[in-house]
Amino acid sequence: MTSSPRREARAAARGGAVPSIRDVAAAAGVSHQTVSRVLNDSPRVSSATRAAVLAAIDRLGFRPNRAARALGLGRAHGVTVVMSDTMLYGYASTLQGIEEAARVEGMAVGVRVVESDGPGDVKQTVDYVSDPSAGAVVVIAFDPSGAAVLEALPPHVPAVAATEPAAPDTGRVAIALDERGAAADATRHLLGLGHRTVHHVAIPSEGRSGGRHAGWHDALRQAGAPVPEVIDCGWDVAGAYEAGRRLLAGDPEVTAVLCGNDDIAQGVRRALYDAGRDVPGDVSIVGFDDIPGSAYWTPALTTVRMDFAGLGKACFRAAVAELLGRPQPTLTLTPPRLIIRESTAPPR
Repeated sequence: MTSSPRREARAAARGGAVPSIRDVAAAAGVSHQTVSRVLNDSPRVSSATRAAVLAAIDRLGFRPNRAARALGLGRAHGVTVVMSDTMLYGYASTLQGIEEAARVEGMAVGVRVVESDGPGDVKQTVDYVSDPSAGAVVVIAFDPSGAAVLEALPPHVPAVAATEPAAPDTGRVAIALDERGAAADATRHLLGLGHRTVHHVAIPSEGRSGGRHAGWHDALRQAGAPVPEVIDCGWDVAGAYEAGRRLLAGDPEVTAVLCGNDDIAQGVRRALYDAGRDVPGDVSIVGFDDIPGSAYWTPALTTVRMDFAGLGKACFRAAVAELLGRPQPTLTLTPPRLIIRESTAPPR
């Protein structure tokens, strides 16, 4: 004897099988598309039908995959992260936060690396994430490549960005940690120890003046301290070592250095060591990010702790809200914090 869909749904519930959205539809006497509309809080469902679907959900013990709520918008059950580098600590930790938040929601995470901010690379990336299969999009726009992709995205693509505090307004939801304020705190810490000024070895920025650069400049200007030329060295430790060797290690006027991240601090520290200059006896160094292991350097590195994983989780929640057409959630970020260790001291 052939059983009806309603009997099959009841049998699935009795037999311990995990009920599906089609089981709910059969039990409520509606289509599975109508169940999807109810799950998405669509206004295109009558109150009577909504009540019938919710009652069926309750009877069957149905637990919807929250990712399936994106069906009503025609996007996939996931998030695509656009980033220019998967190895740098800030990028990788932000991605980690996105992945952790997505796992809780049962959503998949994909990664699209944009090779450069050149028009061809940007267009390829934008075309890729503009496809509905990409789901919601989170752009890690800490650099010109990410910023270019964010600016070029079509309006219909649900997207948010992890950015620097002073990033240009693109009309998208943009979430940033207050690294400008943190850099100012780090600079004031060095000035407060008695250093006449603070040199800055900068990382590449999304804009002309990134938050770390701007905070350093703010603190020097407010204190009436001299503002040295910024030293640009790229992302890598070797570049920081060369910059430190050529521009810092041989200058006795250099007694304090704020580095754009902890990797840069490592390169500068080695350049000073090779030149016979002691840290912190001759030169104090502050890093940025508080990468794993920085507390175990010799000397332990004074640095700014950045909650990139928390930033990633906030971006994920904002991206899902964009995907589902819901109001943006209230987001609380852990502020950056200066962690004082052994690499800073008063000047001799």
